[in-house]
Amino acid sequence: MSATQFLYTGQLPGATPAIPGMFPNMFSLAAGQIPTIPIMPVQAMTQQATRHARRVYVGGLPPTANEQSVATFFSQVMFAIGGNTAGPGDAVVNVYINHEKKFAFVEMRSVEEASNAMALDGIIFEGAPVKVRRPSDYNPSLAAALGPSQPNPNLNLAAVGLTPGSTGGLEGPDRIFVGGLPYYFTEAQVRELLESFGPLRGFDLVKDRETGNSKGYAFCVYQDLSVTDIACAALNGIKMGDKTLTVRRANQGAVQPRPEHESVLLQAQQQVALQKLVYQAGSLPTKVVCLTQVVSPDELNDDEEYEDIMEDMRAEGGKYGKLVNVVIPRPVPNGEPAPGVGKVFLEYADIDGSTKARQGLNGRKFGGNQVAAVFYPENKFALGEYDG
Repeated sequence: MSATQFLYTGQLPGATPAIPGMFPNMFSLAAGQIPTIPIMPVQAMTQQATRHARRVYVGGLPPTANEQSVATFFSQVMFAIGGNTAGPGDAVVNVYINHEKKFAFVEMRSVEEASNAMALDGIIFEGAPVKVRRPSDYNPSLAAALGPSQPNPNLNLAAVGLTPGSTGGLEGPDRIFVGGLPYYFTEAQVRELLESFGPLRGFDLVKDRETGNSKGYAFCVYQDLSVTDIACAALNGIKMGDKTLTVRRANQGAVQPRPEHESVLLQAQQQVALQKLVYQAGSLPTKVVCLTQVVSPDELNDDEEYEDIMEDMRAEGGKYGKLVNVVIPRPVPNGEPAPGVGKVFLEYADIDGSTKARQGLNGRKFGGNQVAAVFYPENKFALGEYDG
């Protein structure tokens, strides 16, 4: 064997080759010495012993989920809430998915991070709330000696649209997920719809942190928990404007209400049907529809371009009913802020025309912009108040 080969193998001439998993000094013993007993590396032992406390069960996954998407999502979410306690890097070290049963086991780096992940129950993953639980092999008594078994109370759950279980009563198996809400629905309108079934103990309309706009879903818990399934059955699948509501227990599948609740369910469905007529456009119907994100102030400065826009709006708005008036506020010459600039107001002869226009124009694209259409108070429009 050449000197080069000695360097490559890391062996010295005459040395006994190392056996994997054994310590080198086992075979270079002086007479009378007791050989060292081979042992599993400490790190491997620790990983095996703590695995039951470092894994979390994630149920209700959408069919599109895969190991990489789940690992990336939970690593990002853990970082966002301040749940990483084992240093820099991703909190997730391994993911196993059962596609047939739509669940995954997500293995974290540490026991504490797994406990912090338990606060993510109900988080929206690819458009649906998922269940986050302890796995079936979790041993509470053993886990208690390995690290914290409860999430850190100071986690920033609001960063990912969750409300801590201790805030607003939004905890437990009776928490309801309300998805598919029209983005223009206000908190008051969503609450009123939900309160058709009784007073709420907790309510949270999830909003974008930067814009403050609704993300189109909410969570609630009723004071009387017996109406939970009634509310889910009555609201799930109904259409609100151009959206269809998805309403179910956040942590469980749909549960049918018991027979004794049928009369309450029927009454609640009738109430919802009435409110659906009121809210299908996002607010109380009026003869005036306000369009936003249609025009920019720059487009309104040029007289010829302004007339073209006005003509387009008359033609488009006239498709839905008899137009009485079209108002498009323009910027003032001195550059001072002018109320209503960027909005288009369409006044119809009747509610039928304005309702069809709001439904037909909301979400449409003009010049690459997606239009938002809502009813506008007639009294404010009559007074020339366009800043509402």
